[in-house]
Amino acid sequence: MSKKATSSKRERDPAATRQRLIDATVRLMLQQGFSGTSVDQICKEAGMTKGGFFHHFENKEALGTAAVEWWGQMGTALYAEAWKDTALDPLDQLRRMFDIMIGFTRRPDEAACVCMVGMMSQEMSATNPAFQAACEKELNLWTTNVARMLTAAKKLHKPETKFDPVQVAWFLNSLWQGSMLVGKTCRSQELIRHNIKLARAYVEGLFQTN
Repeated sequence: MSKKATSSKRERDPAATRQRLIDATVRLMLQQGFSGTSVDQICKEAGMTKGGFFHHFENKEALGTAAVEWWGQMGTALYAEAWKDTALDPLDQLRRMFDIMIGFTRRPDEAACVCMVGMMSQEMSATNPAFQAACEKELNLWTTNVARMLTAAKKLHKPETKFDPVQVAWFLNSLWQGSMLVGKTCRSQELIRHNIKLARAYVEGLFQTN
């Protein structure tokens, strides 16, 4: 297929073209961050021209925030496997979620377990309101989903101690994001898995299940 024909095909499928830019942005920014990634690099990675880039996004910031939103949607869809069976004990739903988190550390390509939301939060939230808002939205959604399962578990199982499901959910969110950061820096997926196992034991210890 000629270059002209390929270009015409992309123009007829703007949604696919936009997604190519988002995919390229995610790949690059997970490796080198927002500041270290240029529009030229994104265009090259996506196999597009700058004209095509600016047809879909006003600037790199707009594309970066779109990438954070896409990452959040993708992640939520994966986590949703934990709670899709509404008849399942909510404590078992939480166990499934921990298993999913551990699964993220066992990628066959041995790539670091990283999170677009966490990386952009660390790099951009203090200086860029758009990124701060996009990252906060995704972090809040994760916390809300976990707090919902904890609340349901609290209704079904007698608590071993008093606890606020939202506070516990934020603790787990912080542990998850922090573990990915430390695991990336120390190049240890096992460290992340160990922390998740401790988090699971902590959650189970909140309830009387015998």
